[in-house]
Amino acid sequence: MLIGEIKHEKKSLGLNAALNGFRSVLNIIFPIITFPYISRVLTVGEIGKYNWSNSFVSYFLLIAGLGVSTYAIREGAKFRNDRKTLSDFASQVFSINILSTLASYVLLLLCVLIFSKIHAYAICVFIFSIQIIFTTLGTEWIYSIFEEYAYITIRSILFKILSIVLLFIFVRRPGDYLKYAAITVFSAVGSNVLNYVHAKKFCTISFTFNIDWKSHIKPILIIFGSSVASAIYVSIDTTLLGLINNNYVVGIYSVSSKMYTIVKQLISAVLTVAIPRFALLWGRNRIRQYRQLLLKISDVLAMISVPMSVGVYMLAPQIVVLLSSEKYIRSVSSLRLLCPALIFSIFSWIFTSCVLIPAKREDKVFIVTAVSAIINVVLNLLLMPAFKENAAAVTTSLSEFVSLILGIYYSKDIIKGIYEKSFLKDVLSYLVGAASIVIVCIFGSMLFKSIIAIIMFDVVLSVIEYALILIGLKNRYIFEMLNTLAIRFK
Repeated sequence: MLIGEIKHEKKSLGLNAALNGFRSVLNIIFPIITFPYISRVLTVGEIGKYNWSNSFVSYFLLIAGLGVSTYAIREGAKFRNDRKTLSDFASQVFSINILSTLASYVLLLLCVLIFSKIHAYAICVFIFSIQIIFTTLGTEWIYSIFEEYAYITIRSILFKILSIVLLFIFVRRPGDYLKYAAITVFSAVGSNVLNYVHAKKFCTISFTFNIDWKSHIKPILIIFGSSVASAIYVSIDTTLLGLINNNYVVGIYSVSSKMYTIVKQLISAVLTVAIPRFALLWGRNRIRQYRQLLLKISDVLAMISVPMSVGVYMLAPQIVVLLSSEKYIRSVSSLRLLCPALIFSIFSWIFTSCVLIPAKREDKVFIVTAVSAIINVVLNLLLMPAFKENAAAVTTSLSEFVSLILGIYYSKDIIKGIYEKSFLKDVLSYLVGAASIVIVCIFGSMLFKSIIAIIMFDVVLSVIEYALILIGLKNRYIFEMLNTLAIRFK
């Protein structure tokens, strides 16, 4: 085994998960600090404009991305010990990405010129469109290939802190939503120029016309098709709400979708760092280790996602008022309707990104996401005129559930024998623990009037009670975590 390979094999998946988790926490802390401020400074309509513009640009960001990142991580993981081969591969993939980025900007400009409905959002749309080129230049897939999460985390800390400072300086009154959009873009992609320069440590990336289109384009386009379908049922809710209803409804839904996204990001941090490892193990035919990792990741994510979705459901009124204000209290119902999607989306992601993608079944991923997207769009068009933001939340949960079922179906030959009695027993223990959270939250609402007191009491007591129940039911992963902590302290 090569020295470089040994070095990368020793990278701790737990450490990477912790670093990426910390990065996700930063991504969560940023809106937790900024959104309560922003929701009080800007009007509901301005929040709606901001979110609609962001949602609209996300489609062109997707066109620019073209599925390159997922493809590059899967294929590039095989070459990470061969700088010359990786440099050639990375340059070709980067060049494809540059061409798709140019095409994306042309399409965006045409849409703004042709459709009069977009004119009112034009400036905000163009501000958000800066993300497109900087995301391409960021080549963040290089860092995922090498599992370099320490650099990404440090970079995120610096730019998040700077963005928060800029926000409080420049966004001071209603009408400043364009400044808020610019600061959001800076926070998201401001460091991507540094990424491009720093990537030279791992490989040499340059633009080239010498591209092996035959080997690259088919898998990239299949992954792109899946990404488009996925983006439709992720972002179409906000887009259709703005077209069918108005900016006020978009503003209301933006609160619940923001809370949903924050929790989802925190849970998915564990999965994000594992994806390159799945590609590596499958690509080297280390099936036994692959299956062990798949079971462990699934179990840990079940242990986290089940109680968090229940907790968010129970604390929805307090979370909405604390992180926005009373004027957004209407978003409680849509936030609660999004809670099942937290569990469905995480496990759907497991089967698509950790099973089907490494196994080169991009065509199946496309079917999964396309069917889910079609269901989402049709149901939104039928339900949104009457049920507004609640329709958006219900269709998101239903689409994620369909995606999960189809993901399991197309993965059944690979996952056969992995999820047996031990896994089902663990899931049952998580459900019992989650039931205790409901009881704790009911008592918390009876004992306290203060929102902060209710949240602190419910969260702290729920965590303790949940852990004790898992210990009492002899859950293997809670004991593994406790042993790891004991060793760290020693």
